[in-house]
Amino acid sequence: MPFRSLLPALALTLCLSQATIAPAHAEEASSSLPTVAQLDLPRYLGRWYEIARLPNRFQQACVGQSAADYELQADGSLRVTNRCPLADGEIKEAIGSARQLGAADSPKLQVRFAPAWLSFIPAVWGNYWVVDLDPDYRWSIVSEPRREYLWLLAREPQLDPATLNRLRQRLQALGFKPETLHYAHP
Repeated sequence: MPFRSLLPALALTLCLSQATIAPAHAEEASSSLPTVAQLDLPRYLGRWYEIARLPNRFQQACVGQSAADYELQADGSLRVTNRCPLADGEIKEAIGSARQLGAADSPKLQVRFAPAWLSFIPAVWGNYWVVDLDPDYRWSIVSEPRREYLWLLAREPQLDPATLNRLRQRLQALGFKPETLHYAHP
């Protein structure tokens, strides 16, 4: 009986995933978004503060500055914990999993916040590409091939004005419009 009650939800999930899955070659064709040459995953672990983001549906209720923590798991995957403050003072927390695609130094990851039992559905995995990164891992620009999502992250809650200005120029060179971003500290 419990499984039968899950069938409608599973069917809806599968239908939605079929509508959003693009053929593998379509992603490659749209992958003109460059990434860093390599990512030292152990150096990338830890806390990152959101400096700016493209507005998105899953962070609509967030006010103030969000943060993400990346932690290596025994199986080689990453535990991803995203937190954002809500207007009522509560903290919204989303816990997910990430996996690195390709080589051990690949800057391309996929992230999932859906339950683990749905991992077999390609649409529950979102691309997480490190497209630019400070040599000292003090800031990072993360996006995905279609440029629908973007986060500017830093190890500290704020970037100095000169660095932020340089990164806005970099974002523009990558094809983003910095003026459309939501900034944690305007």
